[in-house]
Amino acid sequence: MTNSDPVKLFLAGDVMLGRGVDQILPRPTDPRLHEPMVSSAIRYVELAEATNGPIERPVGFDYVWGEALAELDRVCPDVGIVNLETAITTSDDFSPKGINYRMSPANAACLTAAGIDCCVLANNHVLDWGHGGLSDTLATLARFGIATAGAGRNLYEAQAPAIMAAGAKGRVLVFAFGLGDSGIPPSWGATTERAGVNRLPDLSDATRGRIAAQVTAVKRPGDIVVASIHWGCNWGYEVPAEQIEFAHGLVDKAGVDCVHGHSCHHAKGIEIYKNKLILFGCGDFIDDYEGISGYEAFRDDLVLMYLPTIDMANSRLVALEMAPFQVRNMQLKRTSEHDAVWLKNILNRESQRFGLKLRLDDDKCLRPN
Repeated sequence: MTNSDPVKLFLAGDVMLGRGVDQILPRPTDPRLHEPMVSSAIRYVELAEATNGPIERPVGFDYVWGEALAELDRVCPDVGIVNLETAITTSDDFSPKGINYRMSPANAACLTAAGIDCCVLANNHVLDWGHGGLSDTLATLARFGIATAGAGRNLYEAQAPAIMAAGAKGRVLVFAFGLGDSGIPPSWGATTERAGVNRLPDLSDATRGRIAAQVTAVKRPGDIVVASIHWGCNWGYEVPAEQIEFAHGLVDKAGVDCVHGHSCHHAKGIEIYKNKLILFGCGDFIDDYEGISGYEAFRDDLVLMYLPTIDMANSRLVALEMAPFQVRNMQLKRTSEHDAVWLKNILNRESQRFGLKLRLDDDKCLRPN
């Protein structure tokens, strides 16, 4: 491999295709919800319409990706990875946790419409509809040829990486993990005899050591390893010291080439550490939050497509660009100049501690200076 053989990734944070989003797609599931304040998923469609105008339903499977599809066509990433925070099922075995995301299996072509290669499932919504819902999710994604990481029918499957060929260039391995502080209950953790998610007990050196052993057992020369981690709370820009230390340890001692962090509903600080990309919080990418009040200051309607290019010869980050979008009518639209500048300023404020400064280019993409 040489520098002429880079791999380009498309990384996104939380993709929530259930609830209101599912209801506008061609074949939605039962809209009944079990939330304290909302009894039907259609209510979230109504909130979006009250905020940004009517949505002509049903929409096509490609609708929610909107103008992000043109960006994907321009970039042509080798591998696309998202955190899927939705069970793909018609199961009625809901977990009494207050918020439950469910998408009809008949709408799963929504994922292939954007060429998604890997869905990370180590999160606090994949078991919203029980073990039957998880089983349906795994089966549906497998039927569509989409790799999964972070959940499985037992601990072995949950810990196993998704392995994807990057054309003739090599392989991209995705290991996925979830932390309890993101809302994943202990009972959701996979065991040798129980289906569930790859839930980490903590961010200790011992945990990092176990991950290192798992990576070493699979990684070959030329492979790129992505550690996708669902951690932390939904709101706030703070990056705890233990997350920073753990991410650095994954790079230094576990053979990880990119840390793909998510859970927070808005983008957080970014670090390029020893020429490896660390995304502490990617933010949401697709959701049904339009019209929901309470956290407007965080501008969770503004989302980012992360597009790192990595040299497969030495696993070093070659380039990074981030395309900003706004969620309107449950569809991704390119942001205004004003909103792109707002995102740049926020990310620069939060990434300053890591020595990273971003510029906004004429194409409205963010790139490191």
